[in-house]
Amino acid sequence: MVVELDDDLWFPDPHIGDPDGLFAIGGDLSIDRLLLAYSHGIFPWFSFRDSVEPYWYCPMRRFVIFPSEIHVSHSMRTLMRKERYHLSMNEDFEHVIANCSQLRIEEEGAWLGPDIIEAYTELHKQGFATSVEVWDSEDIDPATGRERLVGGLYGVTLGCSFFGESMFSLVPNASKLALVYLAKFMEEKGGVLIDCQFETPHLKSMGGRYIDYDEYMALLRD
Repeated sequence: MVVELDDDLWFPDPHIGDPDGLFAIGGDLSIDRLLLAYSHGIFPWFSFRDSVEPYWYCPMRRFVIFPSEIHVSHSMRTLMRKERYHLSMNEDFEHVIANCSQLRIEEEGAWLGPDIIEAYTELHKQGFATSVEVWDSEDIDPATGRERLVGGLYGVTLGCSFFGESMFSLVPNASKLALVYLAKFMEEKGGVLIDCQFETPHLKSMGGRYIDYDEYMALLRD
């Protein structure tokens, strides 16, 4: 069952949704609605070329990474020891989300369009969205005089949880470096979980696994 939202700030019970997690259409991408959504494990995902209204998803099986369970392969450890790349947090959110968008913008069903970029950039300005940047110390951008941004990720941060939205790599393994950095940071700071939204081979290889929605919500509430 999929419910049509109105201008009021609410969501129906996500347990009513379709098997893929779609349970509501409409509403807006306001800060208040997004914060309400993520606090219940809900996120918008829709083709911006095909719909003017957000589609809201809340899968009952959640693919997550627990920070302490992040898997760092031997090849990744070797790459990290070379110290060619350095990482940062919240130094260049706008370019991270722009790169995530541009790498997929021509794909059918692309979702990271202007409205999403505007909404999550505002979330970042208000302290509810975070970026991780990967910089190449051996590639200096002549226009800026600084290291080139070669990878990263961004997502929503609420309490001790991180809700991943997108990542990008311009060189091999850059997004993996960003995810390892995020997980280690969260582990040090008492972070609870990284919500990956959907399973991918990339995320599964790094320790992602499924938990059910009720367990997921208990972790968010704690």
